[in-house]
Amino acid sequence: MASRSKSDVCPVTAGYLLICPVRRIIHDPEKILSPYIKEGMTLLDVGPGMGYFTIPMARLAGERGRVIAVDIQKEMLEKLRMRALHRGVAERIELIQADENSLNLSNYRERIDFALAFAVVHESPDAERLFRDIYSAMKKGGSLLFVEPIGHVSRKKFEDSLKAAEIAGFILSGRPSLFLSHSALLTRSGDE
Repeated sequence: MASRSKSDVCPVTAGYLLICPVRRIIHDPEKILSPYIKEGMTLLDVGPGMGYFTIPMARLAGERGRVIAVDIQKEMLEKLRMRALHRGVAERIELIQADENSLNLSNYRERIDFALAFAVVHESPDAERLFRDIYSAMKKGGSLLFVEPIGHVSRKKFEDSLKAAEIAGFILSGRPSLFLSHSALLTRSGDE
């Protein structure tokens, strides 16, 4: 990924707002994710922050499941680790620190069943590269739920990001309706 400025990435202090329990009124993680996650799956949460979606993903995947949480900010990953320990799901979550050039998912090539990129693609300076990294980690037929906030991302910018996802190899398979959000369900094709 190209270099980014600190202002492009959600600050750690804002992470506390993103895990506020009141947020469940607008974006209930279990309700949003349960149609896509089955027990025992290997999941990817891109840009998890402090784990608003990661911890529910770990619960939905069950004891045999695994969540790979990738963030560029070490502080966010540390807060996520502490929250996961407190909630009894830390053993199901692997934390990976991304860098400016990669999500660092080479150990997960074609192992991910389902991925989530919620309000994070707009922070990346190279959406196509981000989607390629996710695509490489996905199993054939795996799904990616891609969501961006209407307040930060215009419809045009979202559609441009969808084009980047398609260039990376994803196929648009649905447009779930999420409050105050642009959203798309993408699938990794079975063809190579």
